[in-house]
Amino acid sequence: MDEPLKTPGTDRRSKNLIYANDEKWRIGRDILARYTGTEPEGFEKQIILTNFGYYTERFEAIAGDAVATRGTAMAAMHSKRLGVSIIDFSIGSPVAALIIEVLATAEPKATLFLGICGGLHRSLVVGDLILPTAAIRDEGASRHFMPQQVPALPTFKIQKFVSQIVVEDGLDYRTGVVHTTDYRFWEFDERFKEQLYEERALAIDMETATLFSVGFASKVPIGALLLVSDLPLTEGGVKTRDQARAVFHAHTDRHIEIGIRAMSEIAERGEHIRHYRW
Repeated sequence: MDEPLKTPGTDRRSKNLIYANDEKWRIGRDILARYTGTEPEGFEKQIILTNFGYYTERFEAIAGDAVATRGTAMAAMHSKRLGVSIIDFSIGSPVAALIIEVLATAEPKATLFLGICGGLHRSLVVGDLILPTAAIRDEGASRHFMPQQVPALPTFKIQKFVSQIVVEDGLDYRTGVVHTTDYRFWEFDERFKEQLYEERALAIDMETATLFSVGFASKVPIGALLLVSDLPLTEGGVKTRDQARAVFHAHTDRHIEIGIRAMSEIAERGEHIRHYRW
């Protein structure tokens, strides 16, 4: 009788304890390959996550050796020179949970989300960078992975490393709590907005808390660097198509360049980054 297929998920010492099941590990690998067009072994160990195709275009231009793949749902690029891969996984908490859970089968050493958020604090302006220290789990996806009382936290060492890169580039950033919601048109709900004022969250988005929570559950080290694209609590602050284009033209090149440099230097320095073990 043949020996059963051994995978990292079957070893109780593995960091991917969520995949301590041969069948789930196999299906997770299959989904990652099918959705991105890349087998788990084809990913570099440092991975950038984004919601926008423009970021992959800039990645290709900067890398010079990028190999592009497209699956049934997502696009990816891989640069051996940089030691970095990038995935455009689309928008929203359910797909954010899915990409992190299946990305565990590629066993990345560091993952960085380059997201766009709405600035809530009155001191913020469009183009500001936010390095989240935590995220409020006001979405449904993360409850399937961690109890509701568990906070959504990034991998601290990734945030520390990214902050150093930002400072070295002579730029500033803000730290604080980000509110993650799956409620898209909350700007027209006065009760919801009152809740945001009471929370004193710095910004709002649709993925950060999910990525942090599922990353923690799946043992995928993950951080985030967010770009403020609009100020939805101010008069006329809800982002339009023209405003979105202006933000991309003025600010996103800097955003992706910082992310690439951070992940590339983690690869070059051989940084050892992991979640704390319990």
